[in-house]
Amino acid sequence: MNKGFIVWNVILTAALLFLGVRYFSGAGTVRFAKSSAPGTFSMAYFEMDSIEANFELVKELKEELAKKEQLMEQEMQKMAGNAQQRYNYYQQQASTGLMNESQSEAAGRELRNLEEQMKNRKQALDAEYGDFVMRRQNEIKSKIEAYLQEYNKSHSYTYIVSYEQGLFYYKDSVNNITADLIKGLNDRYKPSSN
Repeated sequence: MNKGFIVWNVILTAALLFLGVRYFSGAGTVRFAKSSAPGTFSMAYFEMDSIEANFELVKELKEELAKKEQLMEQEMQKMAGNAQQRYNYYQQQASTGLMNESQSEAAGRELRNLEEQMKNRKQALDAEYGDFVMRRQNEIKSKIEAYLQEYNKSHSYTYIVSYEQGLFYYKDSVNNITADLIKGLNDRYKPSSN
């Protein structure tokens, strides 16, 4: 039984040696360079933080988000201010003895309703904001994908990936297409009229 394992190990070792010699002699080359020859592997990358900093559509989105956040904050502050005014009014009425028990209970209900309305409105605004962000991010992603598909017709990369720190530990700048991508995206981008 031991002889069978020895023979099997010799066969496997010979097969691995054959494959290793074939691979290193160039018959099974894996390359990270521009090539359209069958059986080659080519990869390019772009730096997502540069796209975020230089693609005009992303800049527009950031401005839109800042405006939406400001409007949401203003609306919530206005609601909170109104609730605070009602609370102060009822507090003043109670301290001067101008409220009876039923009026005090009604005031409590009104203040709880105002608080509930604020909470519901905040949730609705957050949901609208999240939906808006998701739709716009998908739009940006679609534009990047569409451009890369067109771009790759003349470059023949097997993969084009987004470089993000912490995900890759080494990159060769030879295959960095960030500048091409930013220029192409911005050339195609038509700003929306606000």
